Amino acid sequence: MTWIPATLITIATVLTMEFVAWAVHKYVMHGFLWYLHEDHHQVNHDHFFEKNDAFFIIFAVPSMALCLTNGAPEFGVGFWIGLGIAIYGAMYFFVHDIFIHQRFKIMRNTNSVYLQALRKGHKVHHKHLGKEDGECFGMLLVPFKYFRAARKAAATKKASIAKHKLTH
Repeated sequence: MTWIPATLITIATVLTMEFVAWAVHKYVMHGFLWYLHEDHHQVNHDHFFEKNDAFFIIFAVPSMALCLTNGAPEFGVGFWIGLGIAIYGAMYFFVHDIFIHQRFKIMRNTNSVYLQALRKGHKVHHKHLGKEDGECFGMLLVPFKYFRAARKAAATKKASIAKHKLTH
């Protein structure tokens, strides 16, 4: 397979995974596997790992299986799908675990409207401590209302900084 279709398959898989993750989050994590996801919605975390981390393995296994069974020497379609799942998983880990939940204390502050909207959408999701009445189940795509709120907050912050500079 040439690099153009391989790249398109990988990108399509990454994009598709956002919708797969949304559906799994809403109907599986907040459904019959709530037992594994529940500790993620608890307010006080007194340990680094959660039962919720099992979902990393649940998503990693098919990705690895596709890559291993469709890899060298042919690198078939399955390899590129597995790679797309892995790329989405890395993006999810970076955004969800590092940026939003601060498992590693980096990237605490940002001026990015997009990242602020992501953070707000996830915060709204976590205001519900039970499995019912949830909202905003996606990760990388968030409702426009959070972008509007993030833009408004950024404009207010910018105006406040400008006002402070004028008075000092």
